[in-house]
Amino acid sequence: MQKTPKAELKNRLAKVRGSLTLHDENWRFAAITSKINMFYLTGTIADGVLVIERGGEDIFWVRRSFDRAALESEIENIKPYNSFREVAEYYRGMGGDIYLEGATVSLDWWKIFTKYLPFEGYKNIDLILKRSRAVKSDYELGFMKRSGEIHSQLLVNILPTLLKEGMSEAELGTEIYSRAIALGHHGVSRFSMDYAETILGHICFGDSSLFPSPFDGASGTAGLSAAVPALGSRERFLKHGDYVYVDIAVGVEGYHTDKTRIYKFGGKIDREVMTAQERCIDIQRRIADLLTENAVPEEIYYKIWNGLTDDFKINFMGYGSHQVKFLGHGVGLFVDEYPVIAAKFTEKLQKNMTLAIEPKKSIGDLGMFGVEDTYLVTGSGGVRLTGDDSGEIMVVRL
Repeated sequence: MQKTPKAELKNRLAKVRGSLTLHDENWRFAAITSKINMFYLTGTIADGVLVIERGGEDIFWVRRSFDRAALESEIENIKPYNSFREVAEYYRGMGGDIYLEGATVSLDWWKIFTKYLPFEGYKNIDLILKRSRAVKSDYELGFMKRSGEIHSQLLVNILPTLLKEGMSEAELGTEIYSRAIALGHHGVSRFSMDYAETILGHICFGDSSLFPSPFDGASGTAGLSAAVPALGSRERFLKHGDYVYVDIAVGVEGYHTDKTRIYKFGGKIDREVMTAQERCIDIQRRIADLLTENAVPEEIYYKIWNGLTDDFKINFMGYGSHQVKFLGHGVGLFVDEYPVIAAKFTEKLQKNMTLAIEPKKSIGDLGMFGVEDTYLVTGSGGVRLTGDDSGEIMVVRL
């Protein structure tokens, strides 16, 4: 069992405490309940609450399963509880405001919580936690580098051998998933948007990658059904001449990388497609060169966007009205992390942030094209974590 080291957890908690104090010198309490932030700060996922008290101890209160939490977590103070009444008895004299995760705490939870712990209101800790998770430690980067190696092996060496005429998108998805698990993928792809979890991502043949989607990204997919618009369709079958679009996440011990590659199943690559792909590869390279410590995401975005021709901007980063307004996004415990290469993101990049850079362009009814790779921010530019292949469209001969 991989345990997050005690020193690592202490550093993370200290970072959050320090950020809270810089933000609000009068803060008293914070409570963490969401499973990803809980994992980040305790090393385990449980039904419980991590209470951070200024001037006091960090205590991980666990309802279920205390035994598993005690086995997996190296945090110093873990206590079992059945009711918030027991927690309230420990913290006498509570009051005022408490910092909570505004994106995930429900009204029902808040009512039960304040029934026993008489806080008057809450303040939002989400951005503080996002900023904390954005800068990776060497320990975290070790997992992301392993994930990037799996990603490269999977999409560059293995996937072209899986393509067979007549297979469905869903069949290809299950083949990719099986190989990914065998290589060490942790099994799910987690998104902060609505705390969504999917199996891999988008596996599309031809214009399937242009299908409207609730997913906040350049591509889409019909998916398995209206209830599960992910992975790929059971009804779309691979035929000679199709382009294959694969945008998937891979992860190790909770930490993801993100990568997209395009394949041509027989035939020649269309000239317009080749031109667009080369342009996207060049855009990605130029953005990567700008991923330096103290660079400003908004400035990177406008530098690239303003350098594009008007005709290329049409259907760039999405088809028709489904264009998105970013060129890259943070990656880590979620596939979609902080920060984002987009307008209004003006906080400077920091060393050891990790971002997926994904310039993409759709072309007519042929589908979505472009590249995506995960990069590490350094003092001299982005270092790719997801392999050193060129990003060119791979032609698979029948």
